[in-house]
This record gives sequence, structure tokens and C-alpha cells, in this order.
Amino acid sequence: MLDSEDSEKQSANVGSRVTEDSEYVRLVISNDPSVAEADTLQSRAEQRKKSYTWWINAIILFFITTAILLIFLKWGVPFLFEKVLLPIMQWEATAFGRPVLAIILVASLALFPVLLIPSGPSMWLAGMIFGYGLGFVIIMVGTTIGMILPYLIGLLFRDRIHQWLKRWPQKAAMIRLAGEGSWFQQFRVVALFRVSPFPYTIFNYAVVVTSMRFWPYLWGSVAGMVPEAFIYIYSGRLIRTFADVQYGNHHLTVVEIVYNIISLIVAIITTVAFTVYAKRTLNELKNAEVHVDDEAASASDHVTFEMEKPSAEEPKHVSFSL
Repeated sequence: MLDSEDSEKQSANVGSRVTEDSEYVRLVISNDPSVAEADTLQSRAEQRKKSYTWWINAIILFFITTAILLIFLKWGVPFLFEKVLLPIMQWEATAFGRPVLAIILVASLALFPVLLIPSGPSMWLAGMIFGYGLGFVIIMVGTTIGMILPYLIGLLFRDRIHQWLKRWPQKAAMIRLAGEGSWFQQFRVVALFRVSPFPYTIFNYAVVVTSMRFWPYLWGSVAGMVPEAFIYIYSGRLIRTFADVQYGNHHLTVVEIVYNIISLIVAIITTVAFTVYAKRTLNELKNAEVHVDDEAASASDHVTFEMEKPSAEEPKHVSFSL
């Protein structure tokens, strides 16, 4: 009798536990979907808020940029034409002869990169004054010297530049790509750097910390500067044409107006296309380099594991033999 009563009590206790457990499970399970649904709704609300914030910022930035552009076109452009371009054009026509002016432009294009000064104004002047033929020669000669001098100076301060680049690891990782691979690979990467938005005045010095050889650096730099030279020459000629129309006696015909508009559109599209292509290709090369490094690291870890595995199994073998 006692055994039957004990068994009945145990079964009752088990039944009550099962009931409580099932009730607990039912409550937990019934609450889980609501919690997950609340999290989903909250994440969607946050995404919508971020989307609205992004659109509001984009609209505000668009209006601010438009206002700045209109102000620049209304007052900035006439100021630049009257106070900068016209005095420069008059100065170059009276102060120096064309040979002396060519030497001055070559010297500025050669020395400005050494001092980390942009060479754009000098290239514009070369385009405005000398045109596509002689202007292109002046730009290429000056910029070539301006790319060689920082490279040679950087070799003298290689350790200091290496320490300086440690502050910007992402930029250093991009620059490291230039020293990888064969001669043609280095040539290609340097040419892409010249076309990309990466500051070339910094690249001239920083490339010395890589395994970059001189000749692919030189020829890659020259090849990458060709599109930029033509863009600067074209924009310089266009600025001079506008100055002549605004303040001179020159009048544009319909054909010249159409030609200038089409050529301007082509120049903008070409510049954007070169920049996007160069930036995308450099990012692909960087990602491929990271992938190769990860594979090499995983392979080394696998080899290490295989080397350590017998030593881990050795005690088992010894204990079994004993």
C-alpha cells in the first residue's frame, strides 16, 4: 500500500511538473514571436529614420551647393576674370617672352611637387598660353622632373617617411600595392594612382617605402599624367576663350558654342570615367591582396595545427601502451 501511494504521489508530482513545464514553454513560446516582431519593427523604424535623415541631409547639401555655385557664378567668376586672369594674360604678353615664360612654367611644375604645392595653376597657364602642342610638352617635362625629385629626396628620408605613414594605415596599405608584382604590375598601379584622386604629391614621397623600382615608377607616372595634362590644357584654353569673349573683341559663332559645350561635356565625362575606373581598380587590387594574405594566414595556421596534432595524440598512445 505504501508503495502504491508513493508511486501515485510521484506520478502526480511528475504530472504537475510536466504541466508547469508545458505552461512555461507555452508562455515563453507565445512571447517570443512578439519580441521578435517588436525587434523587427524597431529595426525597420530605425532604418526609415536613417533613410529620412540621409535624404534630408542630401537635400540640404544640394541647396547649399547650388547656392554656393550661383554665388560663385554671379560674383566669383567675374572677380577671377577681372582680377586674376586678365592681369596674368597681360603680364605674360608684356613682361616675358615666350621662351622665358616656358622655362618659368617648367620650373614651377618641377618645384611645386617637391614643396607639396599643387601644380594645377601652372598647367592651366601652360594650356592658356601655349595651347595643346607646346603646352603639352611643357607640362610633361615639368611634371616628369617634379616626380623624379621627390622620389630621390624621399630615398634620403625613407625611415622617417615609413614612421610617418604608420599614422595612416589605410593609405599605407594602398601605397604598398605599388611595390607588388612584376615590372608591368608596378607600372600599371602607378599609372592608376596618377589618374585616381589619391594626392600625387604625397605619393611621390611615400612610394619609396615600398619595393617600387625607379623605371616602372617613372614610366607609369608619365603614362598616368597624359590624360590629366590634356584635361588641364583643354580647361585652360576654355577659360581663355571665355575671357576673350567677356572682355575682348572675340565673338563665338554657333558652331564654336556647340563645339565648346560638347567638348566640355566630353571632358567632364572622361575625367569622371578615368577617376572611377582607377579608384575601382585600386580597390579591387587591394581586396585581392587582402584575400591572398588571409589565405596565406589560414594555410600557415593549418600547417601549425598539423604539426602540433601528433604531439597532442602522443600522450594517448603512451598511456595506452602502459
